[in-house]
Amino acid sequence: MPEEVRAAKRINSEGERIIEKAQEEAERIVARAQEQAAFLIDERGLTQQAEAESRRIIGEAEADAEEVRRGADEYAVDVLVGLEGDVVKTLQSIKKGIDLLDTRRTQLRAGEDNGAGPTDDIGAGDDGAFEIVPDDEDVAQPVRR
Repeated sequence: MPEEVRAAKRINSEGERIIEKAQEEAERIVARAQEQAAFLIDERGLTQQAEAESRRIIGEAEADAEEVRRGADEYAVDVLVGLEGDVVKTLQSIKKGIDLLDTRRTQLRAGEDNGAGPTDDIGAGDDGAFEIVPDDEDVAQPVRR
C-alpha cells in the first residue's frame, strides 16, 4: 500500500476519533446543561413557593393586626363612653350643688335685706346639711357641716 493511502487512512481514523471525542464532549455538555436547567427550574420553583408562603404569612399578619386594632378601638370606645357617663354625672352633681348654693345665697341676701341676721336658719325644714357662716366680707355663705 502506498504511503499516501496509509496516511489518508490514518488521517481518516484520526478524524473519526476526534469526531467521537467531540460527540462525547457535546453529550457531556448537553447533560450538564440539562442538569443545570433542572436545578434552576427546581430552584425557581422553590423560590416561587417561598414567595407564595411569605405572601400568605404577611397576609395573615396584616389580618391579625387589623383584628387587634379593631378590638383595641372597640375597647377604647367602651372605656371613653363609660368615662363620659361618669363625667356627665359628676357635672350634673356639680351643677346641682352650685344651684343649691346660689339659691341659699340668694335667700340669705334676701333675708339680710329684710333685717334678718347672718345666722338666720335659712335652711329650716330641710335636712340641715348646711349652715350659714359669715365669710371674710361678712357675707354669709352656706357651709357643709
